[in-house]
Amino acid sequence: MKKLMSRTTKNVLVVSFGFLLLFTAYGGLQSLQSSLNAEDGMGVISLSVIYGAIILSSMFLPPIMIKNLGCKWTIVLSMGCYVAYSFGNLAPGWASLMTTSAILGMGGSPLWSAKCTYLTISGNKRGQKTNKKGQDIINQYFGIFFFIFQSSAVWGNLMSSLIFGQDTSIEVPEENLQFCGATSCVENFTVANSTLPARHLVNTLLGCYIGVGVLAIIFVAVFLDNIDGDLAKEFRKTKGNQSFWSTFLATFKLLRNPKLLLLIPLTMYSGFEQSFLSSEYTKNYVTCAIGIHYVGFAMICFGASNSLCSFAFGRLAQYTGRIALFSLAAVTNLSCFLGLLYWKPHPDQLGVFFVFPALWGMADAVWQTQTNALYGILFAKDKEAAFANYRMWESLGFVIAFAYSTYICLSTKIYIALAVLALTMVTYLYVEYNEYKHPTPEVTTDDLQKPEKVDLKELNDNDIITQTRM
Repeated sequence: MKKLMSRTTKNVLVVSFGFLLLFTAYGGLQSLQSSLNAEDGMGVISLSVIYGAIILSSMFLPPIMIKNLGCKWTIVLSMGCYVAYSFGNLAPGWASLMTTSAILGMGGSPLWSAKCTYLTISGNKRGQKTNKKGQDIINQYFGIFFFIFQSSAVWGNLMSSLIFGQDTSIEVPEENLQFCGATSCVENFTVANSTLPARHLVNTLLGCYIGVGVLAIIFVAVFLDNIDGDLAKEFRKTKGNQSFWSTFLATFKLLRNPKLLLLIPLTMYSGFEQSFLSSEYTKNYVTCAIGIHYVGFAMICFGASNSLCSFAFGRLAQYTGRIALFSLAAVTNLSCFLGLLYWKPHPDQLGVFFVFPALWGMADAVWQTQTNALYGILFAKDKEAAFANYRMWESLGFVIAFAYSTYICLSTKIYIALAVLALTMVTYLYVEYNEYKHPTPEVTTDDLQKPEKVDLKELNDNDIITQTRM
């Protein structure tokens, strides 16, 4: 028993630290895009391409890759797509950024779906062996993961701030301050070139990001156990056209589940709130008022808060329940949005620039840990398709937010986010009410260890495809 527990814990830690290294690079680079490649909105548009490609890949790639390669090798291959984006930023232009953005996006959904599937399998297996509720173990595992993973915002942004801080010529013109905050609109404010760091410092930072990204790939490839490797081998041996189409359409087939449909606003809101902080807040508040070299420090506050709260909420959920935590996150985001509407940022208020990211990190810790765990609990028998849907709808939230970023005023963006937040809480609470009335059954050992064969006899006009399950 102890051997199983230590091995399972080791795998959770390997996944967590692998993502920590990878997103130390990508997370720091994402936070800088709206400021670093501000010309014609190129940076924000590249982020839109990333999440647009994630939507496309979510439609078919995760189930196919996970069932054919297993979670481990899906993670390794997808990590390579993220490293490509750092290379694209070495010579930023429309061709290089858009191409590498599309490559990253195609690997994004398989990466996260494989990670979520891996943690869900691990949590359910440990729950079966220890006679504990699988959902409690899954909550703890996602809490551990996000505790470690979210600290990537600390290290990635610390690197950018320390490197860019060497450029003493970065100054924010006094006249730009009138356009900072919720009064900022595209037609009257763009980031001045004088606020950007020297190109050799940018290349130094990108070199560091590429290095830690490659290290993440090697680390996972060497140390992570291939816990579903046998299932992947069996799937490859027995697959045919029917199995291919079953897997291909698994993501869409799950959309017939009312619970999943009701979770779409919650999942999309996760994209809205993350994109707002990484794009709108960093550009229109931090870079605008105190300079791009402070973006890293602001996001460090977000990452540290997110990391600590992810760990705490992952364990606290079994005592408070999910509803209390989601309500806390909603109230926190609501307060932040209202504060940002009326706050006029100024360099003299330096501390305030770090309070908002810290509060945002606390709220995001709930959105990430509890939403991931909720998907794992409600759709334990359809893990790959469920988490593919999660990435697809979250990415749609990112795409929408980034797409209108350069066309409407910041105050309007805040009102849109508030409307999505309100819809999110209504639909989420209905899901919880329905789950209370009709609880989802716990998965059995057979569900975890035996693949379900395709039964051609059950095919009919209304149910064309029967999904192969892990």
